[in-house]
Amino acid sequence: MKYVQPIRNKKVIEQIKKILKATNLRNYCLFTVGINSGLRISDLLNLKINDVLLEDGIVKDRITIQEHKTGKTKNFPIADTAKKAVLEYLNTRDFQKDEPLFLSRKGKRAINRQQANKIINDIARLIGLEGRFGTHSLRKTFGYHAYQSGIDISILQKLFNHSAPSVTLAYMGITQDDLDEVYLNLNL
Repeated sequence: MKYVQPIRNKKVIEQIKKILKATNLRNYCLFTVGINSGLRISDLLNLKINDVLLEDGIVKDRITIQEHKTGKTKNFPIADTAKKAVLEYLNTRDFQKDEPLFLSRKGKRAINRQQANKIINDIARLIGLEGRFGTHSLRKTFGYHAYQSGIDISILQKLFNHSAPSVTLAYMGITQDDLDEVYLNLNL
């Protein structure tokens, strides 16, 4: 299995969001919810509209799902950016509450993992990102930026259900260069 990378540069993330928002609101919503939730792609693609939307059309404050891989219940708040993306996307289409959030153009089912991977790969190539990127890059991007913003590694370890902090650091793509930055920029 080949490993994918997180998207490390926030300006690149904004560029991706801008392009996706202008070209395809479903893909913009997928990307935005993905990088703001840390969900595995199987759980992201399994989201239904009623997982994120209240009866009155307001986006919920929290999402509660049963994780596909672990079978555990996951309950987490929805970031404001993700809420806005969901509303923008859903305002462009008619829907039933029990439909998949990320609806395929081929019927009433969710886009599949391969299509989601193509969306991420295509946008990465379009903007000239070097390295391997795919659907798992969304989850890794979430972790990477949480860690860079000062979130304790033990919290991320628990969030990702990893066995050790070293596993979480490697998973998020924290490199020796990232660690060296601490020494070079602290300058006490």
